[in-house]
Order: sequence, then C-alpha cells, then structure tokens
Amino acid sequence: MTKDRFKNTALIQASLKKRYARERRFQMYGKLAVLAGFVFLFVLLFDIVSKGTPAFTQQHISIAVNIDVDALGVSSTASQDEISKADFSSLIKSSLREMFPDVKSRGDKRQLYRLVSIGAEYDLRDKVLADPTLLGKKQDIWMLAHSQAASYLKGQITRVIPETERKVKNQQMEWLDRLREQGRTKSSFNTTFFTYGDSREPELAGIRAALQGSLFTLMVTFLLAFPIGVFAAVYLEEFAPRNRLTDLIEININNLAAVPSIVFGLLGLAVFINFFELPRSAPLVGGIVLSLMTLPTIIITSRAAIQAVSPSIREAALGVGASKLQTVFHHVLPVAMPGILTGSIIGMAQALGESAPLLMIGMVAFIMDVPGGVTDSSTVLPVQIYLWADSPERGFTEKTSAAIMVLMGFLILMNALAIILRKRFELK
Repeated sequence: MTKDRFKNTALIQASLKKRYARERRFQMYGKLAVLAGFVFLFVLLFDIVSKGTPAFTQQHISIAVNIDVDALGVSSTASQDEISKADFSSLIKSSLREMFPDVKSRGDKRQLYRLVSIGAEYDLRDKVLADPTLLGKKQDIWMLAHSQAASYLKGQITRVIPETERKVKNQQMEWLDRLREQGRTKSSFNTTFFTYGDSREPELAGIRAALQGSLFTLMVTFLLAFPIGVFAAVYLEEFAPRNRLTDLIEININNLAAVPSIVFGLLGLAVFINFFELPRSAPLVGGIVLSLMTLPTIIITSRAAIQAVSPSIREAALGVGASKLQTVFHHVLPVAMPGILTGSIIGMAQALGESAPLLMIGMVAFIMDVPGGVTDSSTVLPVQIYLWADSPERGFTEKTSAAIMVLMGFLILMNALAIILRKRFELK
C-alpha cells in the first residue's frame, strides 16, 4: 500500500513537472513572438525612416546670373506680362557656361545644364517679377539642384558605384565638387515637399495636392458614414423588432465588413461614375465609396458601444417617465458616445490608408493641381505613394518613404485622437 502511494506521488510529481515545463515553454514562445513582432516593426520603421529622411531636405546651387535684358529679349521697363514670357532657361544656361568656360562639347553642355532643376527658370522668373529692378544686374541666385545632382550632394551616390550604373557622371561630380569648394551649394528644409503637387521631376514633386485630396475625401466620408452608421446602429439595437429580417440585416452588415475594398471601388465605378455620371477621380466619389466601406465598421462598433451601456440607465430613465426616444438620445447615447467616436475614428483611419477602391474610380491619374473642392480632380496620399513607388527615378524612392512617414503620422494622430476622446468623454 505504501509502495503504491509513493508510486502515485511520483507519477503526480512527474506530471506536474511536465505541465510546468509546458507552461514555461508556452510563455517563452509568447515572449519570442512578441520580440519577433517588435524586431520586424523596428526593421520596417528603420528602413522607412532612413530612406525617407533625406526627402525633407533639398539642395541648392548658387549661380552667378547676368539678367541681361537683351538676352531675355525685353527692355528695362518691360511689363509683367513681357517678363513672364521671357526665355529664362537660356539665361540660366548661358550663366552656367560662363561659370564653366572649359565646357565646349554639346554632350558636356547637356550634362552641365542638368545640374539645376528644370524648375529653376520659373523660380528665376518669379524673382524678377517680384523685383523688376534685378533686370540688367548680375548677382548670385540660389537655384534648386536637379534630383540626381542632389543625390550626389547628399552622399547617396558615390564614385564607388561604376559610372555606367549611375546617372551622375564623373564630370558632373567634379563640377559639383568645385561648386561645393566655392561655397555655392547648400542644404535647406524641403518646403517644396509640402507646398507643391505632383511632378515628373522628383525635386519638384510634393504631397500638397494628395494631402488636400485626402482631406476632402475624408470629409465626405465622415459626413456620410458617421450619421448614417450611428443612426443605423441605434435603430437596430434599440428600436428594430427581433425577427428574420433584422437577423438577415445583421448578417449582411457583418459580411460587408469582410468584403475586399476593391469590390467597393468596382461598385463606385459602375454606379456613381457610369450610371450617375459623377466626376471621375473626384473626392466626392472617393468619399462616397469609402463611406460605404466604412459603414459596417461604424455600425458594428456603435452597436457594441450601445450594448455596453448598463441596463440600469435605461430602467432609471424609463422609471422617471422618459419616453423611449428620450431614453436613447438623452441617456444611452451620451454614455455610449466615447466608444462610438473611437470606432468611427478607427474606421476613418482605415479609410485614410485605402488605395484599391480609389484606383478603380480614377484617382490614380497624374494630378499636378491642388484641388479646390470635392468635385475637382484629385488624388489621395496612399495613391500618391503607389505612383511614386512605381517610378524608376531614384529621387522618387526617398519621396515614397517620406510620404509613408507622413501617412503613418496621420494614422497615429487619428488613433491617438480616438484614445483622447474616449478618455475625455468617458463617464466615470
């Protein structure tokens, strides 16, 4: 009997030892999974930040420009209209040739001209229009460097790379080194990135048009999705009878939340553009499509927030003579509002990062102008990132990562806003 007891005790201890070992292994696996997640996240963020940070600076080259009225083909008393039509491109080219008189061949001249951006002539024109007294004078003017030249000045392109594998030639590097030694190069904050629209030239490309398009699109999405989603949730949760019809509606709402976003884009293309003939690639259509996609999320989260309200609040309101409508809107909704706002903002953040449905309605078009309203042609930030990522130009690589950083910043801000609003309006 004693031997059996000792045997059973040994078996129990062995079983406990195995169980504790399994628990320790499970905890270790969980810690490793969390660590792996943090490592992958860190690698992703490090890659994006390291590639995108140079995009927030731009390079300038100082050119000694002789603003000769004869070369421009205007008089010293020329009007604003005459100045705006003058050939400033030829003026910049002649100034570069004067700074580098050893450049003789046609090929070398083309390489020399590519040191400055194509937008330099428009910047010079704007300076002269703003100060006509510059006509006939010679002075040093800072001009935006070409994207390839800027890459070399930033240290992204070096002589270690074979000349055949880079667009910046050795001769151009020597010119840039000479300008750097003379103090004719400088780096500054890239305001162009935030004030300009899209461009074929990387150094002139900005996200202002995409940001404004995203703002208009989200505004339309919020104005449609939030009231419809909240009222639908209130009706389904508080007023709708429990029957097969409401069960079918609930099932379809849950199914719509799992529908791929591109399906909503096809719906927008077929219904809103082809049938109703709404303007293509407009924030109005994009907002309607995204509101349809966001509605299930808002309805589900709003219903969950309403369900979380204590029944005692409803009973107390009804007990003092409040009607059903008064109970819902004066007592239940204020208590549920933090959860409703949180779910709505998260749904809006999801809409902000969507690109697939907007590609289907034409918001993938090349848009340079900043939209002024919801019916103007526009693009959004995720689509802009998609377009830049598909570009072969090296300068767009850093612009892509920088735009991703801006988008991530907005997403973090919206999620932080959701947390703040929940804490602010939460009844304690």
